[in-house]
Amino acid sequence: MPLAAALRLAEEKELDLVEVAPQAKPPVCRLMDYGKYKYEQSKREKEARKKQRMINIKEVKLRLNIEEHDFLVKARSAERFLRDGDKVKATIMFRGREIVHPQLGQMLLNRLAEHVKEISTVERQPKLEGKNMVMVLAPRQEIRQELRQEQ
Repeated sequence: MPLAAALRLAEEKELDLVEVAPQAKPPVCRLMDYGKYKYEQSKREKEARKKQRMINIKEVKLRLNIEEHDFLVKARSAERFLRDGDKVKATIMFRGREIVHPQLGQMLLNRLAEHVKEISTVERQPKLEGKNMVMVLAPRQEIRQELRQEQ
């Protein structure tokens, strides 16, 4: 249809002539209410943003000479964070002369990883960064899929 005829038809129906595929031969146009189209598109984008899940990084801080009960409390916190779909950054803070025993810190972080191994994977192995030793745990793929299905 010629452009002038399409514009006349759009004006008669009080709609807008919108070019949908400009690279096609001939270009494809559509008669629509452009304001309504933009509104519906923004609603769809808003809904898509609402369904997206931001993965946060939660931190669990430990000390080298942590008591058993305190360790279990921290491990349960890490487990809860992982079940919620967040990553966990486990940090051991060394004070004073404790820094000369990094292997003890590594053993403690490995123990934490072992405690939550059925729901997590080690994303970053324990590494000494200054006076802290850091390890990052991520929820397993199955946990992420369960979270998506719940939403």
